[in-house]
Amino acid sequence: MKKIILSVIIVSGLNLANAQEAKEKKEPKLTEAEVPAPAKAKFAALYAGVKAEKWEKENGNYEVKFHQNKTEMSILIDATGTLLETETSIEVSALPKSVSDYVAKNKPGKKIKEASKIVDAKGVMTYEAEVEKTDLIFDKDGKFVKESKD
Repeated sequence: MKKIILSVIIVSGLNLANAQEAKEKKEPKLTEAEVPAPAKAKFAALYAGVKAEKWEKENGNYEVKFHQNKTEMSILIDATGTLLETETSIEVSALPKSVSDYVAKNKPGKKIKEASKIVDAKGVMTYEAEVEKTDLIFDKDGKFVKESKD
């Protein structure tokens, strides 16, 4: 009986370790030393005095997560230091009404867990609403654009 319990514990531990490893492969955490100098310099220039909390690699680019004035933010920068996008957390209530209407109609019984405003390098703004590990993207007017797994 002890062997069975021990086996279950070992298998559970391995499964948990594999799940964590899979998550880290999806969003590899980086040390600041692994981030190209131009990307770090761009962040420092844009947000002087703000501490980078976490760097991740995203589709060959570098995402830095941080807080500014108690607001959770992130920016995406390429290896040459070009700003690609800025993401700012917002209250779910700050989303256009059409976003909550879309979720109520297309994801019945589901709630928006997190919301953010995203501005790309060209100044185009979109909204992101997270519903059950899925990101729903809406244009600046709150019209549905696409869905992607988080």
